[in-house]
Amino acid sequence: MKKQAGIMGLSFFLVLFSFAVGGLLEGNSGQVIQTIGQGEVNWTTSVIRALGSGAPSPSSPNISVARLGAERAAKVDAMRNLLETIKGVRIDSETTVVNAMTQSDVIQSRVQGFVRGAKVVDKKYFDDGGVEVIIEMPITGELADILLPATGGQSAPSAGSPIYTGLIIDTKGLELHPAMSPKVIDEEGREVYGSAYVSREFAIQQGIVGYGKDVEVARQNERVANNPIIVKGIKTEGSGNSNVVISSSDATMLRDSSRNLSFLSQCRVMFVVD
Repeated sequence: MKKQAGIMGLSFFLVLFSFAVGGLLEGNSGQVIQTIGQGEVNWTTSVIRALGSGAPSPSSPNISVARLGAERAAKVDAMRNLLETIKGVRIDSETTVVNAMTQSDVIQSRVQGFVRGAKVVDKKYFDDGGVEVIIEMPITGELADILLPATGGQSAPSAGSPIYTGLIIDTKGLELHPAMSPKVIDEEGREVYGSAYVSREFAIQQGIVGYGKDVEVARQNERVANNPIIVKGIKTEGSGNSNVVISSSDATMLRDSSRNLSFLSQCRVMFVVD
């Protein structure tokens, strides 16, 4: 038994190591990934994933029953880890999901129910009967509907023929932390973009902002293509460092009604981060 436990422990360590250095699933090069506990948030693809492990019961009557029990245990463990990962996600620069859950029983109940709908996207079996699974859920859609603040109420400028199709803000070097509902602020502290300027429908479907690691790659992203405005962030703002401050001149340009920035209401905004 000690030998089997050692093998299981080593296998689990190897999976966690690969998770830490490259994400839970392959093919995520150049994406913005935040590790939280036994899970990760991929801010580029708007997906939350978590890892869970389960061991076979020594009292199982046969191998098949033991493996089935291990799979169930692994999924329960993964859902628990997914919930803990979601709790660590920033809604905005001041609030995490766990803060919102603490303040509202309704939000807590809805988030817990949301986790139960997670799907298994990868599964590994070990010689000793142990199982590890990876489950995932989108940040957009139902979770965004639960957590995003009220949107709208202010109108983005809209006049004439469209000139720009989106906004890219380069925040490299600012150590900006991703969030579901960040703000863009000018040097005087006035909000230029945020939940007050967007359609809730678009915010729920695709998030208030997208995240990438390269400006040129972001240029080609369908969220902002074909002719995005590109501005440089000056600094971060807020206790969570999730809001970005831009220059007053760039803010003025974004507020210029002659440039038709109706794309803001459609959440056609990306942050490029380190």
